[in-house]
Amino acid sequence: MALIESLIGPLASIIDKIIPDKEARAKAKLELIALQGTHDLKAIEARLSAIVAEANSRDPWTSRARPSFLYVMYTMILFALPMGVLAAFAPESAGAIGAGVTKYLRGLPDELYALFGTGYLGYTAARQWGKVKGVDA
Repeated sequence: MALIESLIGPLASIIDKIIPDKEARAKAKLELIALQGTHDLKAIEARLSAIVAEANSRDPWTSRARPSFLYVMYTMILFALPMGVLAAFAPESAGAIGAGVTKYLRGLPDELYALFGTGYLGYTAARQWGKVKGVDA
């Protein structure tokens, strides 16, 4: 419940900034307070707490997921250097390698990309939340 209570204040502040009419603002805040005890807000709290728990995990597989992904991306970017040299000496081979990698990546299901994006954005949101709360460095 502490997570929800910590969300109410910032949400009320956002309401103050985006709703110019005082009556509409008051009504929106009342709806927010009413939502505090509902099942919907409890479900949101459960999802957010799971994300925060995962971000704070001491499990090395969980805590290394983000840096590992970045290392993979760095490797792919740096692989462009030898591919450029290869293209200078054997353009057919470089083209075949590039076409093979492209074909492989296009063969992965769209759901896999969606899952990855959702997980990565959720992790990023949890890390930002932890930084705002002062529990993550």
